Amino acid sequence: MTTPDHAQPDAQASLDEVSQTPGETIDQASDVVGQPEDSTDPYVPSEDDEQDDDSRERSLRAGLADYELADEDLALLSADGEDLDGEAPPAPLPVLAIVGRPNVGKSTLVNRILGRREAVTEDKPGVTRDRVSYPAEWAGRQFTLVDTGGWEVDVAGIEARVAEQAEVAIALSDAVVFVVDATVGPTATDERVVRLLRKSGKPVVLCANKVDGARGESDATELWSLGLGEPHPVSALHGRGTGDLLDAAMKALPLVSEHAVVLPSGPRRVALVGRPNVGKSSLLNKVAGSDRVVVDSVAGTTRDPVDELVLLKGIPWWFVDTAGIRRRVHQTKGADFYASLRTQAAIEKAEIAVVLVDASVPLTEQDTRVISQVVDAGRALVIAYNKWDLMDEDRRPFLEREIEQDLVQVQWAPRVNVSARTGWHTDRLVPALERSLESWDKRIPTGRLNAFLGELVAAHPHPLRGGKQPRILFATQASTRPPRFVIFATGFLEAGYRRFIERRLRETFGFDGTPIEISVRVREKRKR
Repeated sequence: MTTPDHAQPDAQASLDEVSQTPGETIDQASDVVGQPEDSTDPYVPSEDDEQDDDSRERSLRAGLADYELADEDLALLSADGEDLDGEAPPAPLPVLAIVGRPNVGKSTLVNRILGRREAVTEDKPGVTRDRVSYPAEWAGRQFTLVDTGGWEVDVAGIEARVAEQAEVAIALSDAVVFVVDATVGPTATDERVVRLLRKSGKPVVLCANKVDGARGESDATELWSLGLGEPHPVSALHGRGTGDLLDAAMKALPLVSEHAVVLPSGPRRVALVGRPNVGKSSLLNKVAGSDRVVVDSVAGTTRDPVDELVLLKGIPWWFVDTAGIRRRVHQTKGADFYASLRTQAAIEKAEIAVVLVDASVPLTEQDTRVISQVVDAGRALVIAYNKWDLMDEDRRPFLEREIEQDLVQVQWAPRVNVSARTGWHTDRLVPALERSLESWDKRIPTGRLNAFLGELVAAHPHPLRGGKQPRILFATQASTRPPRFVIFATGFLEAGYRRFIERRLRETFGFDGTPIEISVRVREKRKR
């Protein structure tokens, strides 16, 4: 793909000018040459155009034979429009559940097994409220580790719901590690848990935790009375004995889970995210039609992601309410700190995120940080301005202009003005969600993509650098979800020019509501 001599000089000069200062090419270049010539719908090629595109693609592919290509390049080119990531889902991993009464060290053991501080731990009972899954590995075996809340009998309120979650974890597991505090010995609650485990019929590995020395090992022998076989003395805090415990657990686990399910393509997963107290739980309750989650004027009520299957206009969606993302993760402590980490995990497990913003106050750094987290995770995006019904009619036009300035970096994201309290305009979420997800799933034919780039480079060539001009050789869409494009070129394409390409991709093909990733592979000609 060559650069013609009749390139527009004004555009060339503008790009050169904004690129003089490092770091200023980001959006200035886009502003100069990225404005649409006219406002039109996304391009729909005719049959003749498609034939021309195919011919151009074959020619450009043939030209790549003159360049040094790596194995990964060849794999990408041979995929020919198919997602390299789109392999068949693997067999479900076996599930190992960690259960026990409160404050016996279950989450500490989970962290020890994972080799990192993932589960929430504090020196008080009741910190873990839901069952939370983590991918884990031991001795070459991959499995899913499930941390649960403390199991107690004859409790009410939130403790009862925690106990229910633990029972569900046992039912959906392939094997169970039952954690008992060896320094306390078997309690009445432990014996009730034993009866529950026997009723489940699951293999059980008994863990005698908090054993730090020889005296503790003698205490652990008392746990034989539970009738679950040999107690494995462990110090989850210091790592003592965890290897032997895991060896026993691997013998109890099957190679393939009998209970875990690989989710098929079904209801799309929507994460409700935002800074604390912007109305995420209120919105979930409103669209769910019930008080599914706790709502309180005190910020930080939600700690763990909460899933709810919601019907909107007859379409099922998985909505995930999350803990509020605070200004700085390191400014949080204890359970709130790990709640923010779980919120990040919820974003990564979702397909699209609805970022709630409080319309009654100016956009904050926290709001911007939340939006950045979604974009960095590669998820589709919808921005919902909550409490819009409280805005004065005279104030709304000025607020609209402020919002356009605040969200200049994500102008491609659909925006919906809603009221989580009254349900006002929540029905408008569905079209916005569908539009963003359609873009997130969109694939551009390789021929059409290269024709688009050819026209783009002809009109707005890359600026000269050091007397040389990088030439785009070929481009292909490597994957979707989010759309990821790979460009083969003879030289590095500046960040400002890549953003210019991204902007024109959006204008031409209608990528609303999804981030776009563009990577450049610089390749040299083969040496003769």
